[in-house]
Amino acid sequence: MKISILDKLLRSKKTVFSFKEILLLSGEADPKKIIKRLSYYGKSGDLYHIRRGLYSKDKNYNRLEVATKIITPAYISFETVLRNKGIIFQFYSQIFVASTHTRNITCDGQEYVFRTIKYSILSNPIGVDIGDLYSIASAERAYLDMLYIYSDYYLDNPSPLNWEVVYEILPIYENKRMKKVVDRHYSLYQESLKENAR
Repeated sequence: MKISILDKLLRSKKTVFSFKEILLLSGEADPKKIIKRLSYYGKSGDLYHIRRGLYSKDKNYNRLEVATKIITPAYISFETVLRNKGIIFQFYSQIFVASTHTRNITCDGQEYVFRTIKYSILSNPIGVDIGDLYSIASAERAYLDMLYIYSDYYLDNPSPLNWEVVYEILPIYENKRMKKVVDRHYSLYQESLKENAR
């Protein structure tokens, strides 16, 4: 028995699908047939059309999945990760993404902020958790990504950072300025530990 494209999508762990993914999953050689089928699924309510080239099973899709599929390659980083890890305290409704382009895109009521990272850094997997649904930076990688974009950055709570890991990842940026800032942040963190121990 032949399984329909819709059945394949609904059985998947993913909640968001790009047109390219659907085309590959379908095995169909003619993209126009898939476009027609997707249009039918959208009108019938079987699939939700998020934006051009992106579809989901329904409106309860994972917005982090969307973030890494609007522009590829990409991974979740910056304030999104630092906030989730308790390193910065300010709340941001936007989702921040490391990518090959700098762009702000609002999609289905959610704002996605894409910041350009040099491709040699972006494509280096160290400190990036490459999951089945999306890729996301570790706290240490997100911290370094912030320093790559900004000359300095204030951390509300640096304690979740593993400084050994920070120094392991740092060389991929090939940036002397970043090294000086990291050294200073680490020194300040060590001083604060000594003060708290008194």
